[in-house]
Amino acid sequence: MNIYLIRHTKVKLSNNICYGQSDLDLAESFKTEIDIIRNKLNFSSNMNVYTSPLKRCTILSKHLTNELPIIDKRLLELNFGNWELKEWGSLPKSEFDKWLKNIKEYTIPNGESYLDLYKRSKNFFTEIIKKDHKNIYVISHAGVIRSILSYILKISLERSFIINLDYGKISKIIVNQDKNRYLYNIKYINK
Repeated sequence: MNIYLIRHTKVKLSNNICYGQSDLDLAESFKTEIDIIRNKLNFSSNMNVYTSPLKRCTILSKHLTNELPIIDKRLLELNFGNWELKEWGSLPKSEFDKWLKNIKEYTIPNGESYLDLYKRSKNFFTEIIKKDHKNIYVISHAGVIRSILSYILKISLERSFIINLDYGKISKIIVNQDKNRYLYNIKYINK
């Protein structure tokens, strides 16, 4: 089974703004970015496409394939709660410092922790690898993709930020089953 983890394209928002589950418009470079993704992958019929419900992912799926995607809330980005759509520099320093000291378990006010995101991402991934599909395309967010790769690579969530995931980039995982276990071959990350 081939699993392609695709990060959505750039959003129409300044880089210094904190966003996660806000439903944002796509940047004007969207059409160019879509062509780049199309040139890297073979989007044909009989594909299995899963997407985050946020429009930056659902719109991308509609432009890549005619297949009807399966929308899955587990593919949502981190919920930044009270921090959503605020400048990073304007966040309450005491809260931000607590988050930086315990990025894995600190729950952002009215949001979630990175561990919460990891658990739902892992739940999604361990469910789809049991399906009998040849190719699975997952259109999602950096936090979700990073969590899935952390699970496969068995690296801590704190260290997962060493995994660079740019907008519109793809990571490919080949999954094989050997008796009662799954074997993962990461072909590439952030291509």
